[in-house]
Formats: sequence, structure tokens, C-alpha cells
Amino acid sequence: MSARPVPLLALVGPTASGKTEASIAIAEALPAEIVCVDSMLAYRGMDVGTAKPTPDQRSRVRHHLIDLVEPAEPFSVAIFQSLARAAIDEIGRRGVRPLLVGGGGLYYRAVADGLEFPGTEPAVRRLLAFEAAVIGPDALHDRLASFDRPAAQKIVATNVRRTVRALEVAAITGLPFSRYAEAWGRFPSGAVRAAGVGLPRPVLHRRIERRVRGMLPGLLEECRGLLERGFGRFLTSTQAIGYAEAVACLEGGLAEDEAATSIIRRTKALARRQLAWLRRDPRIRWFEAGEDGARGIHVELLRYLRGDDVQVPGFFEARAGV
Repeated sequence: MSARPVPLLALVGPTASGKTEASIAIAEALPAEIVCVDSMLAYRGMDVGTAKPTPDQRSRVRHHLIDLVEPAEPFSVAIFQSLARAAIDEIGRRGVRPLLVGGGGLYYRAVADGLEFPGTEPAVRRLLAFEAAVIGPDALHDRLASFDRPAAQKIVATNVRRTVRALEVAAITGLPFSRYAEAWGRFPSGAVRAAGVGLPRPVLHRRIERRVRGMLPGLLEECRGLLERGFGRFLTSTQAIGYAEAVACLEGGLAEDEAATSIIRRTKALARRQLAWLRRDPRIRWFEAGEDGARGIHVELLRYLRGDDVQVPGFFEARAGV
């Protein structure tokens, strides 16, 4: 009888829930190396606004999938998935457990479940976008429905971008888009043992507000340096929360208080989206945290991830000499 595959371990939760700090204690105790499942951590020089693990944290526990590309370089979930698989294989060959840590549900599932991500073909996409402009979104959506009704039923006709993507995938793979989408509704048991950090909404919001107001001076300084390196076009994209506001501050179009308010609002919205993604996965066992976030429940998280109830020293108390 073949040995049962060892499940991946994962610590997930919304932004500002304290995952990074707790993951250091957990990884040291397991022991494990951390595989970051957060797309923004891949960009070099974007440290403050992405709450990247500090040099001290990275010196204590080896982290993977951080500082992979320059901010102006393209980076996709398919590229991330390939690099994550390679990192996990390399960690395993050294006899260490990989620990997935992050809040990006898409990236977490890409690694945990090996989901397929069809490639893109710019020429096909441009042609379909042109057709949508000529014949209208309803006609293009009708074409999708004629051969892939399940996909069409899940895409609103006015969402031209998603209709184009579904038709593009069908054109370049010869398979219906719904064939790939079906996998998102399956959660294979045994693939991952995941602990989720949950916080009451008011607590999470307070943590987000404190983080944003505390990081803003450093973010402005970081953004100033990145702009000098010529990455302004990337930094104004909506993907990088905080950087567009920092650019506007530096260019005089936004006061710091206004920037902080905007970043807080967008970060709270991000946390809601992250939780919506993660709550769909029935394999995640959720642990309620308080004002200290995941740091305050790291022992419970560790016990669950190890699969036992072994008492472990209070890591944070020991570090403080208590």
C-alpha cells in the first residue's frame, strides 16, 4: 500500500490579522519554511505598503516567493504557481515542511489544489474585444452561450472582459471555459491542512487603521525612491493598495490624511474580498483572534497544524523574557 500524501500546511486570513508574526513562531516550532501566497510580495522594493516580512523575520525563518521581480515586470498567478511548486519540491527534498502563509485566496488555492490556469493570446483577445465593440456585448455573450452555456450562465452579459476571457480560453485550448471553472468548486480532502485567522469586524478594522496610519510615513519615503527609479506607471495601478495614494501625495494631489482614509477604505474592502474567497473552502478551520491578532492564538494554531495537543513554550513570552 502506498503512503498517504502528506498534506500541505497553510495559515490564512485577511490582511492585518497578524499572520506574518504568528507564522514565524509556528514555522520555528514545526519546523517549516514559509511559502508566501501573496502576489504583491513578489515585487522588489515594495516592502512597506505590502507589509513584507522584515529582514529579522526572514533571517529566522526562510521565506520563499518574495522579491522575485521588479515592479514594472509582469507577474501572473500561473507564474506564481510554477515557482511555488518548485519551491515546495525543493523544501521537501531537504526534509522540511512548507507552510503556506497569506491572504490571497486565488494564490492559496493555486498552490494547494494545483488548479489549471489557461494561457493568454493577446491577438485573440484583441480580436474578441474588437468584435464586442462592433456587434455589442449581448451578441458576444450569445456566442459564448451557444457552446458553453454553464460559463455563460455565470457571466453577466455586460461583463465584456469575462466574456472575452471565456471565449479566448476556448479558442486557444479547444476546451470550454467552464471545464476549468468547475475545479474551483471542488475542495479535495487531504490536500491541505489549513488554519484560518478570524477576527470580529471591529477588531480587524482597528488593526487595519493602526497599520495604515503607522506605515504611511515609511510608505511615502519608499514610494519616493521607487518613483526615482522610474516605476511610477506601475505604482499608480489599482493592484497595489496604498501606492497610488502615495504617488498622489508626493505629487501634491492628495493630503496625507486623505491618503490614509483612502488606503484604509481600500484595505478594508480587500479584507472583505479575502474572507469571501477563503470562507468558501470548507477545509479551513477558523480560529477567533482578538486585538493581538494571530499572535495571541499562535499556540492553538500550531497545535492544529501539527495535528496534536502537545504543549509548547509560549514563544512570544519567551522572547520577551517573561
